[in-house]
Amino acid sequence: GFVVGHAGLYQALAMFAVSYFIIGMTVLSVCAIATNGALDAGGAYYMISRALGPEFGGSIGIMFFLANVCGSALYVLGLVEAVVDSFGIPPGQKAGTGVHVLPQSYWYELLYGTILLALCLVVCLVGASIYAKATFLIFLIVAGVLGTILVSFFATRPLGVPIRMPHLNSSETENGNFTGFSLATLRENLGGGYGVDYTTGQMMSFSSVFAVMFNGCTGIMAGSNMSGDLKRPSYSIPRGTISAVLFTYLVYNLLAFLMCATCNRTLLQKDYGFLRDISIFPPLVTVGIYAATLSAAMSNLIGASRILYALARDDLFGRALALAKKTSASGNPIMAVILSWLVVQLVLFSGKLNTIAGVVTTFFLLVYATVNLACLALEWASAPNFRPTFRYFTWHTCLLGIAGCCVMMFLISPVSASASLGFLLLLLLALHYLSPSSTWGYISQALIFHQVRKYLLMLDVRKDHVKFWRPQMLLMVQNPRGSARLIDFVNDLKKSGLYVLGHVELQDLDALPSDPLQPQQDSWLGLVDKLNVKAFVSLTLAPSVRHGVRQLLFTSGLGGMRPNTLVLGFYDDAAPQDGLAQHPAFTSAREELPLGFPPLRAPAAPKLLSPREYVGIVADALKMLRNVLLARQLESLDKAWELRRAASPPPSIHVWPVNLLRPDSARYADTCSLFLLQMACVLNMARAWRRARLRLFLCVEAGAMPHAQEDKLRQLLKDLRIQAQIQLVPWDAVVRLHWQAQRGPPGGPAPTEEEEEGAAVNFPANATQVSDEYVCAANKMVLEQGPAPAVRFLYLPRPPADTSLYPLYLRQLELLTRGLGPTVLVHGVSAVTSTQL
Repeated sequence: GFVVGHAGLYQALAMFAVSYFIIGMTVLSVCAIATNGALDAGGAYYMISRALGPEFGGSIGIMFFLANVCGSALYVLGLVEAVVDSFGIPPGQKAGTGVHVLPQSYWYELLYGTILLALCLVVCLVGASIYAKATFLIFLIVAGVLGTILVSFFATRPLGVPIRMPHLNSSETENGNFTGFSLATLRENLGGGYGVDYTTGQMMSFSSVFAVMFNGCTGIMAGSNMSGDLKRPSYSIPRGTISAVLFTYLVYNLLAFLMCATCNRTLLQKDYGFLRDISIFPPLVTVGIYAATLSAAMSNLIGASRILYALARDDLFGRALALAKKTSASGNPIMAVILSWLVVQLVLFSGKLNTIAGVVTTFFLLVYATVNLACLALEWASAPNFRPTFRYFTWHTCLLGIAGCCVMMFLISPVSASASLGFLLLLLLALHYLSPSSTWGYISQALIFHQVRKYLLMLDVRKDHVKFWRPQMLLMVQNPRGSARLIDFVNDLKKSGLYVLGHVELQDLDALPSDPLQPQQDSWLGLVDKLNVKAFVSLTLAPSVRHGVRQLLFTSGLGGMRPNTLVLGFYDDAAPQDGLAQHPAFTSAREELPLGFPPLRAPAAPKLLSPREYVGIVADALKMLRNVLLARQLESLDKAWELRRAASPPPSIHVWPVNLLRPDSARYADTCSLFLLQMACVLNMARAWRRARLRLFLCVEAGAMPHAQEDKLRQLLKDLRIQAQIQLVPWDAVVRLHWQAQRGPPGGPAPTEEEEEGAAVNFPANATQVSDEYVCAANKMVLEQGPAPAVRFLYLPRPPADTSLYPLYLRQLELLTRGLGPTVLVHGVSAVTSTQL
């Protein structure tokens, strides 16, 4: 009567259609999730938390608990209103007459509500079995009452119904009319005629009427809320829920039509209990109203208790809900019932039911939207294990349900909707940072996998362009205990590119009962988390380190995301030191994670690979067209100290883009030099290194027009948009020591790039012709360029073609970088710089 009295038949039917459209879409999602696996206590909360994870589940669980609590209070207040309307002393009279004996005031109505709520509490404390029996009995009563009401519309003759107006003098009354079936009455009630709600004194509108009406449709979750108490929830919930939705939709539409065709608007708007006056047996209508509202109040109360119990059992809120875990011997969560009853009792203080109807509706709509979101996420993730036996849904129905819920939330009450979303966001953030991790599975991982696979297929290596090149690193790590700072340093070098930590385990799978790498995977992933680096982990078994590195270079990455740069620690005789134990990530608290890795190699213990094998790894990488970085003494780099020290002078990065072992072929614009310059620039672009200054050293000889060379290099830096300070370094004394200085003038013509690359690969005598005296002089020249930088970048020559010269090549690299501190030797084989827009 309230709905059709204010909204009229057309708008009432539209409200029912919109409400049941939203509810219908949500029911399809509920049925799909309910038939996809075993359900436990918690209903919608259980579905959402297991689908979307603990953050969403816990947040929506609290919202759904509050919705059921407020809904229970709403129905209790509605029952109090019905009781007072039937048995209350009329306004303006001090003493009642006949059956009108109940005093009317705020506190008396609160007392009546408390008594009725206590009755609901008793039923819920006894358990789900007595509740089920009570609700079945109530269903029979309501069905009987509904039958008499339908008969009454046809059997009752036209009559006038006197209506006492509670806000006027008691002697004044207004008459409503039951006209029987009348075309004039139907026409009068077709359109809307919003008036003042006589229980609150507020002017009604479409949104306020819809808010009240929608609460009569929220019982669709009553069955799912009892999921922990049902014997076969996957069978019962779809059938029971769909049947209830169809039955109530038909009854609501039928009653709306009958009321509009037989009752004038005054009767509908001014007397919400008019069905008693027109019934062939008025007391039965009263009993039906009481039974229906009492059943709805109990349903919401027991639903709230089951949600609270499920939240407590999942430990999402820690000790705050520990009390709600306690159950009776039969498994009834009595403490959750009592706590829910207390919260409902507090809500009863709000007074009139229409006051809280908007809040309850907003909460329920938010829950329904999230149920649809959970089903949509499961459908979009396309996980093979999402196989609901209920198949009458698609992602379109989920999306329509979400859109309908969100639109109606803001139409009903923009303030309540915004406040509810804000509250939900706060709960999400709190649970994200405070709740323990769960083993439920995270739908976000499935969705990310689905999208990443799709975009990886779209990442076409044939469309790569030098403008968009980025370093994609494979860092080989023997033992993380001795490589913590190197791992952190390479993380700064990756520039949003791929970063893979590679490790080779020297074992033969044929001789082992199982894969030994699986138990190690968690330790490596935990290391990545603690060091806060954005890296993947790739472990392999191989008979030798060289074969293992080849495997990783061939197989690491996927599609267009493959390592293009190999990073190795330097091969020297320095004793390894445990940098992991002193790392800030492990010194702030007691951590057991480093214990997952073996102790470091003793200084006297043999190494896992020989010098020849180490240089062979470098040669293999260059043959596979991978850039190579060799990092020496990076464990001595205290990045935090270097970057926090006094600003004058700021820390510096020294760059030597010249092949110091071949001064006769020194060039600053070859591929390798430009790659070295790019890597130094990438490091300088990292957030932690932005204060550092690039210093580029230009080695010049007498008579070679150094200023012209400097201008040319400065123009190159300008074209590449690289900010760097150029410093000229005379090195005539060093060049004289080179073997070619004894054969020809040092200022002769430089070879072409093709000749240089060919010489670097095929000139076998080059390493033997470079004396230790020259290499030490070059080392001294580099060392004298002060002040000491945070890190140096040096040109890495290509290994000689003759494998017998590998040990000599490695010795020359060791002499060149001895005592330089943190140093990175770089050899690039791919073009990485661009001057194009």
